[in-house]
Amino acid sequence: MSKNHIRPEFTRDLLHPRYWLLWLGIGVLYLLVLLPYPWINRLGRGLGRFAMRFMKRRKKISKSNIQLCFPDMTEEEHTTWMLKNFEATGLAVFETGMAWFWPDWRIEKWCTINGINNLDVGKTEQRGVLVIGIHFLTLELGARIIGIHRPGVGVYRPHDNKLMDWLQTWGRLRSNKYMLDRRDIKGMIRSLKKGELIWYAPDHDYGPRNSVFAPFFAVEKAATTIGTTILVRAADPLLVPFIPMRNEDNSGYSLIVQPPLEGFPKKDEVAAAAFMNKAIEQQILIAPEQYMWLHRRFKTRPEGEPSLYQ
Repeated sequence: MSKNHIRPEFTRDLLHPRYWLLWLGIGVLYLLVLLPYPWINRLGRGLGRFAMRFMKRRKKISKSNIQLCFPDMTEEEHTTWMLKNFEATGLAVFETGMAWFWPDWRIEKWCTINGINNLDVGKTEQRGVLVIGIHFLTLELGARIIGIHRPGVGVYRPHDNKLMDWLQTWGRLRSNKYMLDRRDIKGMIRSLKKGELIWYAPDHDYGPRNSVFAPFFAVEKAATTIGTTILVRAADPLLVPFIPMRNEDNSGYSLIVQPPLEGFPKKDEVAAAAFMNKAIEQQILIAPEQYMWLHRRFKTRPEGEPSLYQ
């Protein structure tokens, strides 16, 4: 195992009193996800509506993102969409616990997968696969579901809290072979050249470095990572979109693994960013209320242009 591969390491320091309150929260979450799923669903939605009263800044960001991306919707539609998004955010807390603590049999009981064989095309063509798993609020659970059938390599940002970093890495390794820091581009390239599946999310605003501006829904200039282009040029992987979706009737989850994308313009970074944003838009529109609208997707602006979050 490469020294760059991240493995959870439990140390006695994690039992220090400064972590006791967090340990209590983890224990409560563990107990709650033992409940029947319909109960978990109701609790999650209630938590989201309750949190919306206090998360005023995130409420404003969520609504601003929806308004910016879909200016033709009415004010009432924007508000309704935002409410559903907060309900989905509350559910995401429990779904993270489900992803980390549920046994495989219970995961499989509440989900269906469509198109799983699309992940096998890379093996047939002897190429790695970038699983384009954008930031749906169900992403943590979706990765666990697919990992049961096709384990891959996780890419993540280390958590500032040592206990949370250990827990999320431990939880994600239940369905991944190993983890890589999202800044470890060389590690991703090596893994792709070995034919691995790598979870990759190019949909957030990661700042001006290694980004270009490309259209995203109705926003003409959205900072978009060129990381996809770097990986495609270096390792020639397949790009396979993946949508983890909570069923509207609350009957569980449906995962859609789409066929590999074709026609990626790897010679032009701006065209490549626009290409990926268009693919991401199509994924979001399958379950728009379940996307992470609480992130400041448009925080980076071209030099001299004002913030979109005035």
